[in-house]
Amino acid sequence: MSADQPFPENRCFATTCWTLVLAAGDDQNHGSTEALARLCQTYWYPLYAYVRKRVNSHDEAQDLTQAFFCRFIEQDFAATADPDRGRFRAFLLTACRHFLSKERDHARAQKRGGGKLPLSLDFASGESRYVAGPAATLTAEQLYERQWAIALLDRVMHHLEVEMQESGRSDNFDHLKGLLAGSSNNPTYAETASLLGTTEAAARMAVSRMRKRYRELLWQEIAETVEHVSDVDDEVRRLFNTFS
Repeated sequence: MSADQPFPENRCFATTCWTLVLAAGDDQNHGSTEALARLCQTYWYPLYAYVRKRVNSHDEAQDLTQAFFCRFIEQDFAATADPDRGRFRAFLLTACRHFLSKERDHARAQKRGGGKLPLSLDFASGESRYVAGPAATLTAEQLYERQWAIALLDRVMHHLEVEMQESGRSDNFDHLKGLLAGSSNNPTYAETASLLGTTEAAARMAVSRMRKRYRELLWQEIAETVEHVSDVDDEVRRLFNTFS
């Protein structure tokens, strides 16, 4: 397929935040365990960063984060989630705050790994990210929101990559994603066009279409995390303000 081939119109993905959490909370849904695993895998690090900022050691933060997700499953927190009650980002942080204030001592007393998660959390990688990141200059809440934003943007980029792979344009994505992000370390449009065997104008058009589709996917993703569609623009502004 050519670099300037358009994306399919109005394609949505059905695995965004509220879809996942509602599927995870439905014990009659055969995919609930997988949905919960994907939910935890996507958003465990923002919560780890939040907990890590509030406690004295990485060992304690790991214990508490794992205990929270175990409790999330055991007490069926997902089943109590309601998209009509507001933003999923706030729901998850509120649940974690409640856990830390009410059950922190109990969680400390439990041996790490006592609960069983449907996935493995890469705490070693998480701690490396925490140490290398801006934790020293941010509050726990600011750190959570920034890492949430990063997780969400990464998720949207992944969906864009999958779409392009499914339409036979993996090479296009690999070569054009740097131009989409505006990275100064990537080849120029002319160099990228040469690599793709197309014209510079076609490469620019392809990036423009990728950028448009990325914005659509971002809007769809955020729409699944808020109570009303009218809240999406405000959530987008908040998302990008976390980097200011």
